[in-house]
Amino acid sequence: MLRSIQRLNVQHILKRSYAVSSIIKPVTELTHLDTDVPQSTREQIKDYSKYTVSTYVRPDFVISRGKGCYLYDTSDRKYLDFTAGIAVTALGHSDPEVAQVLFDQASTLLHTSNLYHNQNAGALAKCLVETTKSNGGDWASKLFLANSGTEANEGALKFARKWGKQFSEDKIEIVCFTNAFHGRSMGALSATYNPKYQKPFAPLVPGFVTSPFNDTEKALEAITEKTCGVIVEPIQGEGGVHPAKAEFLQALRKRCDETNTLLIFDEIQCGLGRSGKLWGHQHFSKACVPDILTMAKPLANGVPIGALLTSEKVGELIKPGDHGTTFGGNPLAAAVALNVVGRITTPEFIKAVNEKGDHLRSLLEQVKASYPDTIKEVRGQGLLIGVEFHKDPAAIVKMARERGLLLVTAGCNTVRVIPPLIISNEEAVEGVNKFAGAVEQFASSA
Repeated sequence: MLRSIQRLNVQHILKRSYAVSSIIKPVTELTHLDTDVPQSTREQIKDYSKYTVSTYVRPDFVISRGKGCYLYDTSDRKYLDFTAGIAVTALGHSDPEVAQVLFDQASTLLHTSNLYHNQNAGALAKCLVETTKSNGGDWASKLFLANSGTEANEGALKFARKWGKQFSEDKIEIVCFTNAFHGRSMGALSATYNPKYQKPFAPLVPGFVTSPFNDTEKALEAITEKTCGVIVEPIQGEGGVHPAKAEFLQALRKRCDETNTLLIFDEIQCGLGRSGKLWGHQHFSKACVPDILTMAKPLANGVPIGALLTSEKVGELIKPGDHGTTFGGNPLAAAVALNVVGRITTPEFIKAVNEKGDHLRSLLEQVKASYPDTIKEVRGQGLLIGVEFHKDPAAIVKMARERGLLLVTAGCNTVRVIPPLIISNEEAVEGVNKFAGAVEQFASSA
């Protein structure tokens, strides 16, 4: 059983009026066994698998519905979702306002193509630019709407290539960093330094230079007069929830200015309130701003959408025909995004994310205190939290799932804790109790 836990950060919690038990009670009962699935469900999965490209490893159950921070399978088993669709469903599942916007817009207009203006896309562009400006982001000027984070990054890489070729045909290099994740299409994959992802698809797009993340000296060497763009996550997500060092980002900004290079912040996971700021880079120097910022995941709470937010010099550079998309900026996705952005970017909402993040991290620190030989570190900002283990924690995902908690791993032996941003204090305690039970099982099975 879980050993005695010291009361960590209790005063910190009480200052925020959290009525939470200071002692975690690990859940030991396995209520959601992977083997406890009806044969009919297994047959359905087997049948569907005949027709599906096998790019994912999934447990043998089928999610059928969701509400708030919970998902339910076809056997009506209830799971607390600490993945939020991998940091997507900021407002939780089956949000009634999102559902109403979808119904209303689908009843009005779904698609027109980008041959014509539509009200929602223009309004969303204005909303994101003005919201960023009102939060100190005077750099923001123009928006391009796409369908995903990968597409947003592909667009950013293209924009950087055009920027460089204004000055020299040789100014085409993109500097990226270790442990980064920018997507799986060929350009984004070329910036995602992970041999497991890259090797099967080599040769990749030429001109990408990889430098160690948070190594300022090596980064300054990598960025030269041949560099047209530098792409970096202010807080790495897939790579293990690693924040950039303030001096590292500041050095990138300064070096990009010296070499006339575009600085691209990939905020697909850490942006739009997830880190407890509107944008993840706002945790650092006010002078450290991007030329392009990419976003996606929570932008429409699960409706596919992505976007590039650019400075004026980049926005004015791109001309008709330089880039395009069939579905990007469609009235349906843009209508939902308008609703979502209007709700998750208010000062009150972001303040609550910080408080919930402090609370959740303090609970996780209690588990770490009981298992220092198992858990190495709890880190993160807001509700983008990583729990790093001393060894590969992949088994924890199954152990938690069989207690009714959904988790997702990341690089560097890390489990990500990224629940919907609407998570309640009680749900946080419930989730950490289940997590603690899984950690206990994991530690005892070592």
